[in-house]
Amino acid sequence: MKFKHLLYFAFVAALLFTACSKEESLLIPSEDENLVLNDVKNGEIIEGQYIVVLNEGTFKASKDVAYMEKVSETKAFAEAMIRNKVTNTFEVINAYAEALSGFSVRMSKEDVVNIENDSRVKYILPDRMFSLGNGPGGGGGGGTVDPPVDPEQTVPLGIQRVGYGNYTGTNKIWILDSGVDLDHNDLNVDAASGYDFINNDAFADDDNGHGSHCAGTAAAIDNTIGVVGVAAGATIVPVKVLDKRGSGAYSVVIAGIDFCAANASPGDAANMSLGGGVYEPIDDAVLAASNNGIFFSLAAGNEEDDAIYHSPARVNGPYIWTISAMWNTETNWDVWASFSNYGTPVDYCMPGVYVFSTFKDGGYETYSGTSMASPHMCGVLLMTNGNPATDGYVSGDPDGNPDPIGTI
Repeated sequence: MKFKHLLYFAFVAALLFTACSKEESLLIPSEDENLVLNDVKNGEIIEGQYIVVLNEGTFKASKDVAYMEKVSETKAFAEAMIRNKVTNTFEVINAYAEALSGFSVRMSKEDVVNIENDSRVKYILPDRMFSLGNGPGGGGGGGTVDPPVDPEQTVPLGIQRVGYGNYTGTNKIWILDSGVDLDHNDLNVDAASGYDFINNDAFADDDNGHGSHCAGTAAAIDNTIGVVGVAAGATIVPVKVLDKRGSGAYSVVIAGIDFCAANASPGDAANMSLGGGVYEPIDDAVLAASNNGIFFSLAAGNEEDDAIYHSPARVNGPYIWTISAMWNTETNWDVWASFSNYGTPVDYCMPGVYVFSTFKDGGYETYSGTSMASPHMCGVLLMTNGNPATDGYVSGDPDGNPDPIGTI
């Protein structure tokens, strides 16, 4: 991976978590009642809610217990720690036991300084909101949703460009997003291994559509219907961190990363078509999870900006790939998509314009954005065991250093 700076910028509070919400004006979708949008502002502070990251070695859950029990132990530690430090009421919401050692908590501003000054605390930051539903296109943009019937199979142009094949291995693809359509006829979903952090249950079904779209690009089944994914037929594990409006708290996204870190196996691939302004806990969680041998494919973001200013796109590691977007249509081939972020953090460029894939409720949809480019690489990583091939370079890269195009 290219070298990526990990400086924590002082203006983090002003930056927005919007990696999948902006696109070219020419790609603004038609009205679509099937894609649920919302009016939550990306990066909006959740008043009275904070993420606390502990210093290494401060607390370690029991080694030989299930992950959820480790989370419970961490939560109990957090509650005891805070109880001795604050004067007002509080509530520990999420606890992290694998990728991070820490927790999210609701408490008064007056008590924050007491926690911040605790020698066991590495740092504490306000929790914020992420939303797919802001900006033109509402998270990548699209067109009209096809009727919920099974159309004759087609191989999308982007899949043709990067290659595909029937995946025969045992590793899985983890989709950290709005969930995945659990009974879509064109997806092989391991519902039992996933989790819904929005409703706190094991039923991580997709009521937005974004996650299902990413899943299809990565691994739609090579059958007689719909589309084909890069790692066709690979098992998909849904990790739901965004609600039906396409929004979720940073603290919830981190809980999903933590869950993936604890439950995915080395050689599994994870897709995060999420991101935005610099936010240290997201960076730390992704890096730690990837160090377990999980291949992470990250959307570079759609702000027409240097990806060094966006998390988690800026994170560097041996198991992390940051992905920009390009055109692969009949009239534009291997051409830079002007909405895409660029710069030294980007490792590969993949198809991200007018990408046709699976959708919620058994449907299919066309979207654009680095959200769509990232799952192309996720499938490639699974197919190649983290060793993608290169086939040419994108034209028009604004940083003057054309990104390679990844293939199987």
